[in-house]
Amino acid sequence: MTSDVFDVEMFIKDNVTMRKSSFFASDILSSHEILNKEIADKNVLVIGGAGTIGASFIKAILKYPVRKLYVVDTNENGLTELVRDLRSSKDLNLPEVLKTYPINFNDIIFEKLFKQEGRFHIVANFAAHKHVRSEKDLFSIEAMINNNVINAKRLLDLLVEFPPEHFFCVSTDKAANPVNIMGASKKLMENIIMAYSNKLKITTARFANVAFSNGSLLAGFFERILKKQPLSCPSDVKRYFVSPSEAGEICLLACILGTSGDIFFPKLSIEDDLVSFASIIEPFLAQFGLTVDICGSEEEAKVKAANLQVNAYPVYLFGSETSGEKLYEEFYTDSEQPDMDLYNSLGVIKVKERMSIEAASLVVKQIEDFFKTNNSEKSSLVELLNAMLPDFRHIETGLNLDQKM
Repeated sequence: MTSDVFDVEMFIKDNVTMRKSSFFASDILSSHEILNKEIADKNVLVIGGAGTIGASFIKAILKYPVRKLYVVDTNENGLTELVRDLRSSKDLNLPEVLKTYPINFNDIIFEKLFKQEGRFHIVANFAAHKHVRSEKDLFSIEAMINNNVINAKRLLDLLVEFPPEHFFCVSTDKAANPVNIMGASKKLMENIIMAYSNKLKITTARFANVAFSNGSLLAGFFERILKKQPLSCPSDVKRYFVSPSEAGEICLLACILGTSGDIFFPKLSIEDDLVSFASIIEPFLAQFGLTVDICGSEEEAKVKAANLQVNAYPVYLFGSETSGEKLYEEFYTDSEQPDMDLYNSLGVIKVKERMSIEAASLVVKQIEDFFKTNNSEKSSLVELLNAMLPDFRHIETGLNLDQKM
């Protein structure tokens, strides 16, 4: 059993987002002329392009005739599949120059590539640690903050020397009133990149969970079925969802249409668009001719999965109890005043108070010094982040997602 048993995008439309067409279709259509003007015959660099969102952005931008496309990602296998996917897809304007490189954007090799192969008119950065589970210990946290914050600033320092016409760096809804270190790291990233917004045209976007994205809980459902392992998810957590193609579209719109300092988000509503993970399990299993068998523990679920003889599939649901887990997400804070009238599907936060580049450098130095000199508990880092981010309210339970199936 594999994901090609059914159309994933169609399943998302029918059972997750409940939208028959893209949420952003009207803004894509009404903005076609300016999108084409800003993208056609331009050189594009996508960092982290092998991931779900980066690859979806690439497909969205290749609806227009770019001149050159360069894609950088540390995932060599992902880049291989990306090229196969692009060359096997219809309705994409593949450029004559399409190059992929399995390198880290913080590496000296990347700097050589950037200087030799540029100028790049459009640069989009999707390289990010995105999982809440990445805060399980200080080693994982340091890697996450290094990628999400420190490397983002180093990239901006390079871009200042060779400024693109558009720079986009992906954020997350978890950056609004963050309760986990991943969300706090992305909020710090927002603050730091906005420090450069007077020197470069910089935009970002907070958006919903991308349904069935690489590494996501929903994508893991396919792996569990393939390996005859039970499904498991929180019973009480709700999320906003977009499809992979919608994720690419919101990033494209934010990248091209926004003015420097804009934070975009989808105008999804609490009443109509929050979906529980648990509600997706039944229609998912139905695609394989299976029904739900609710189990009372992980052990019961594993035993039943090892002895499958009927179509009832073991599922373990649990109440959320891990660190940094909100029951639902939000896109902006009470102190932010989004403009809800610019676009049909998108709200825009106009960032007015921006730190200086010197202040951004000081923040990065404080973080680097912490990891150089401090080997204490996670709580020490939380204190540092609280000082940097007044809206950060870390939820600590002593449990992390690696302790769940």
